[in-house]
Amino acid sequence: MRIVLATETPRLPAERALAEPCGGVEIATALLVRAFARAGHDVTVLSGTAPAERDADGALWAPEAHGRADLVIANRAPKLFRTLPQGRRVLWMHNPARYLRKPRHMWPLLLAWPRIVVLGGYHRSSLPRIVAGRAIEIPLAVAPPFDGGGQEQAAPPPPVAVFASNPMRGLDPLLGLWAARILPAVPEARLHVFSGPGVYAGDAKLAARAAPVLERAAHTPGVVLRGPQPREVLARQYGRARGMLYLGDAGETFCLAVAEAQAMGLPCVLGTEGSVPERIVDGRTGVLAPDQDRFAEAAIRLLRDDAHWRALHHGALARGPGADWNEVAARFVELAR
Repeated sequence: MRIVLATETPRLPAERALAEPCGGVEIATALLVRAFARAGHDVTVLSGTAPAERDADGALWAPEAHGRADLVIANRAPKLFRTLPQGRRVLWMHNPARYLRKPRHMWPLLLAWPRIVVLGGYHRSSLPRIVAGRAIEIPLAVAPPFDGGGQEQAAPPPPVAVFASNPMRGLDPLLGLWAARILPAVPEARLHVFSGPGVYAGDAKLAARAAPVLERAAHTPGVVLRGPQPREVLARQYGRARGMLYLGDAGETFCLAVAEAQAMGLPCVLGTEGSVPERIVDGRTGVLAPDQDRFAEAAIRLLRDDAHWRALHHGALARGPGADWNEVAARFVELAR
């Protein structure tokens, strides 16, 4: 099958995406392309203006493509259908879909009339009503090494919590809860923040917006700023931590950070904003807290109660990493048939 995917993200084949910190859209795009290529499909990725080049998996990254394809995928932006050849059309959504209501996005969407791949129920709910019937839910998969799952911990880890999301997504209120409620109840606890300006990939404006939050983190008692880390390092750290704390964010349409933590058997205490409730089984693999008081109580219990931690740890391990990228790619291929 010939598949052509157009993206505004940088050229980032899987071998590079897996070797360095990068955003969720970039890693998802790279791993879907790899899965297509390894399944034997003829894959072209339209990205940038540099001369065409093949990656290690055989996918062609090029500025343009000619001739009909079986499946054409626009990554996030409906206007990309103008650059794609003829074929079964799919719009792959990653962000909340409210921006599609703007005429500059809606007109090319209506002209192409593609199937729209969303990441779950929360994501689907953000679609404009006029195109909601075109949606199909295909959740993301986790990247290596998280796709291999975690190991059962013989003894409960020390009271170390982790935060591994964009610092503009809930870190500031979490720091307030940590200092006012959680640390006083568990004085030996530590919060490791695996986040920093590096998550913005050179975007100086976004890095500047995050700077005050990270500065506050650096001066909050019991908080350790670790910065963005390679996935292998994160996976090891998740095996040594007690749990992930994340209040959630309305902009979260999937939340790979929570999915990766759960895949490694790491219990999560989460708020209810955005898609994060879809990533855990409440009471079995983690805890959903509808307000900040209950969030603090759940975090304190996870950090102190060994039996509670063990039950959630076993629940997350039993649930496993879920579908892999080969299964995700196969579901996309079905859309061409």
